[in-house]
Amino acid sequence: MFMIGRRSTFRLLAASALAGVVDSDLASAAGQSVTIGIDLSLTGADAETANLIKDGFMLAIDEANAKGGPAQIHVDVLMLDDGTATAGQYDPAQGATNARKMVADRNCVAALGPMSSTPGKAMSAIFSQGDLATITPTSTNPDITDPKFAELYRPAGKAIYFRTVTTDAFQGPSLANYFADVLKVKTMFGLDDSGAYGVGLSAAFEAQAKKKGITLLGHDRLDPKAPDYSTALTKIKGLNPQLLYYGGDAQAGVKLAKQSYEIIPNVMKAGGDGMYGPSILQGAGFPSANGWYATVASPHMMDDAKLLPFVKRFVAKTGHQPSDYSITAYDAALIVLDAIERVAKTGKTVTRSAVRDAIEATKLETLQGVVSFDQNGDLTSRIVSVFQVQHDPNFAPDDIVHQYKYIGAAPQGDA
Repeated sequence: MFMIGRRSTFRLLAASALAGVVDSDLASAAGQSVTIGIDLSLTGADAETANLIKDGFMLAIDEANAKGGPAQIHVDVLMLDDGTATAGQYDPAQGATNARKMVADRNCVAALGPMSSTPGKAMSAIFSQGDLATITPTSTNPDITDPKFAELYRPAGKAIYFRTVTTDAFQGPSLANYFADVLKVKTMFGLDDSGAYGVGLSAAFEAQAKKKGITLLGHDRLDPKAPDYSTALTKIKGLNPQLLYYGGDAQAGVKLAKQSYEIIPNVMKAGGDGMYGPSILQGAGFPSANGWYATVASPHMMDDAKLLPFVKRFVAKTGHQPSDYSITAYDAALIVLDAIERVAKTGKTVTRSAVRDAIEATKLETLQGVVSFDQNGDLTSRIVSVFQVQHDPNFAPDDIVHQYKYIGAAPQGDA
């Protein structure tokens, strides 16, 4: 759990106090309240990124409550952490526990999160069985929403796992297109961190790279808890690839950035959104992080003048700059709030099922444009943004706005 500042306008509800106390899973009139559950990896390697996402969620919710709440219904927040000190990052078992807590809270009508796909896979079936929709601003593994795996991840049938980002079925291949078409890379070596996100992302990247004529010289799997990757990196050095691509999160990514700078400094290096964020900049430092390419599975909006009012409000509330995933988090919260309001305005009771149906039917103007979902809960937009770490000594080393240079949208389409 995290400490709550006095400026927050929400009430943080302890899950243990809810069992047997809340008598209704609905709100039907002004003056009542509903709960939104939030799950983030607030402990461990991704904590800094998690807090930027949390701040995006909370800005939207606090702003809504300051106006009386959606349809004058106050929104409470149940904030849960799926990161553990033992895992050093997200822990899928803790994610499953958190999902059960949300489902057990009968006043909880929707959820936000998780950050990563490994806890997402552990949580999705629990949400499905509890008829509790969630919207993730960062989790990108396509299996969770793929109808081929519906029996595993949504056993109750309906789409339950929604996203304000595209999936790795597009994030990986789009960056592979960039390296093949723009940078003319011919050889590569792949790594992943053994998590659901990293394995799926690296596989998608490598499959498209092969289609585009890039030769895969090999692939290794890293243990995110291991301190030393020199054996794998020395092997890669001997193969002399043009590109090293890593699918995974910051726990292994920070160490990989440091050690790869020492062993293979002249090889191009890239990763997905697990390599985008203050956790990487702060943990790897410079010059180790310099030159890394990373993607964000959404449009890059931070340079858009339309976002200036949002940025000003975000900075005023939090004291720091938002990230692109602060934006997708804010948008995810807006969608849930809009769904609650639309249900209430029909005169229906605000139940989980009604909110889920309203989320599925969303066509909402958000910071990133009009958001809508396909029948599986995936975002209909497929835009992937490409960045490169380019150290600017005039700004703080962990300032993602100024240390990650936006390169452009990755080329879409197949080979």
